[in-house]
Amino acid sequence: MFFSLKSRLIAFIVVLFVLCFGTLSFLLFKESRTVIRSYIESSALEKMEEYGSYVDMVQMQIYDVASLVFNSDTAKNWDNAISDPDLPEGEKMLVNLAMSRFLTQATNSYTSISDVSIYRRNGLRIGSENQVATDPLFLQESWYQNFFISGNHWLPVHTDQHEAIRDHGNPVVSLLMPLGTFHHATAQNVMKINVSESYFLEPLNRIHLADSSTIFLLGEQGSPILSQQANQLGAGALAEIKQIRNNSLKSGVVYLNNEEGQRDILVYKKLGRTGWMLAGLAPEKELYSSLHKLQSTILVVTIVLILISLFAAAWLSYGVTKPLTRLVLAMRQVQRGAFDQAESLLPPDKNVKSEVSYVISTFRYMISRLRQHIQNEFELKLLRQQAEYKALLMQINPHFMFNTLELVSSLAMQRRTDDTVQVIEDLGKMMRFSMNTSDDRVQLAEELSYIRHYISILQTRFNHKLDITLTEEGKLDSLIIIKFILQPLIENAVKYSFQHQTTAEIHIRISRRNNRLHFNISDNGPGIPTEIIQKLHDPVEASQLEPLLRSQSWHIGLGNVVARCRLHYGSLFTIQIKNGERYGTCIELILPVQEEYDVQRIDRR
Repeated sequence: MFFSLKSRLIAFIVVLFVLCFGTLSFLLFKESRTVIRSYIESSALEKMEEYGSYVDMVQMQIYDVASLVFNSDTAKNWDNAISDPDLPEGEKMLVNLAMSRFLTQATNSYTSISDVSIYRRNGLRIGSENQVATDPLFLQESWYQNFFISGNHWLPVHTDQHEAIRDHGNPVVSLLMPLGTFHHATAQNVMKINVSESYFLEPLNRIHLADSSTIFLLGEQGSPILSQQANQLGAGALAEIKQIRNNSLKSGVVYLNNEEGQRDILVYKKLGRTGWMLAGLAPEKELYSSLHKLQSTILVVTIVLILISLFAAAWLSYGVTKPLTRLVLAMRQVQRGAFDQAESLLPPDKNVKSEVSYVISTFRYMISRLRQHIQNEFELKLLRQQAEYKALLMQINPHFMFNTLELVSSLAMQRRTDDTVQVIEDLGKMMRFSMNTSDDRVQLAEELSYIRHYISILQTRFNHKLDITLTEEGKLDSLIIIKFILQPLIENAVKYSFQHQTTAEIHIRISRRNNRLHFNISDNGPGIPTEIIQKLHDPVEASQLEPLLRSQSWHIGLGNVVARCRLHYGSLFTIQIKNGERYGTCIELILPVQEEYDVQRIDRR
């Protein structure tokens, strides 16, 4: 039973659905997982790169302010004045106010700077906005004491109670720099540059790996610079971050196992200017939650489709297998040539309701028409070749028309009446000859007369720059050839000879030897490329008519002639092409002699 088409069709559809949807589900999940992972990694690193550039810009402004104050004459004069014990207190106050105005100007020059203040060991603090105060309380601040001990320049987010005028008590991140010296331990003055935390935090909050993820800006010691809790990263992530700081990689992605046995994605980016680091942690499960839902949906849809396919296969198989069986029997009779018996085996004609019915109806029509097609095929092939041949013939005629008309115009303007009349007469006789397309064969004498008119036009056009000769050898009377096989070759010879020489030398020799007709055309042009010669010598390549009809390349004239000769004379036609040692080309067409105009086309086999 399984070997019947119906059973196999049902089994095949079921297996096909299972394999297709199972494979699709697996590949879709796997590839989607890879794509999502790659997108998350690249997107996170790209956003971190942008944020790192932003942090570098803010830090550059901070360092610019520090350099401006450190190297200014105002700061040096202020330090000298305050250090002078003989200077009156009134003058010291004026110097302090001048320094405060300078700090105000420096602060207002950069949008990211919240405040700039100077703290002196004697308890003096000078800030912007004319803030001059003696407040020894800042001497007890931990950040102030740690600076002279460890020299840490960056102060994480904090609230500066002494500088609440400009930052309104909001958290700030600060840069500490000695003033008047480069060594922190011997400095008498500490410059403190504040930047509002929001300048760092707001753009950082726009970077997300997942809904519950957070991007941390960590300092050189691994602690957060901003108001973020380091314990949110977890012990495993913090340990991994310490190892990352010791390697040479500037950015990357690490996959970690958390305390719950699940995997987390850690994305990091090192900021080169200050040793800061961006680190983001997100659970892998959250990133792929929508993907798992999609996989479950595909599984349910697969089961439903399998059930539907069972009923569809049973219904389709009955409508397909029975008529196909009779169709196969009819085909066997067609192979034997019993067309009448094949028609009797086919199911009766009905309204076309399915593809199978249409196939049977078409097969019946094919049987009835097959005999007629066999009989007509050879005639249709001959007609097609004749049509292609006519198209090639018509393709040659307009090649010289435009140049000749321009020549006539030029001669008329020069008042060369005799030459103008001669060119017009030659052109008229050529056109009369070319418009006769009732037959593709002409007498050789008519073809040569056509060529002489063509040569006359060329000699009038180029005058002494063209040396062209036409020689006839042997008995050429009453010979028949296909028309327009010399003019394209002469036209190419003249054209390419003038492209490389100031004088074109064209020699045409027509001879009859050993019942063969030889057409020899030589020139002093650049020669024909070897690959073109090989194609023209190849009977298959050179006889392809359709590419020639579409071609616009330089060798269309020669290819046209070769294709027509091969189509007309078959294997009796021969072409020989030789390039000279230095320059020039010699083309020889060898045709069979055909003497009577009214004979049938020669046998080309």
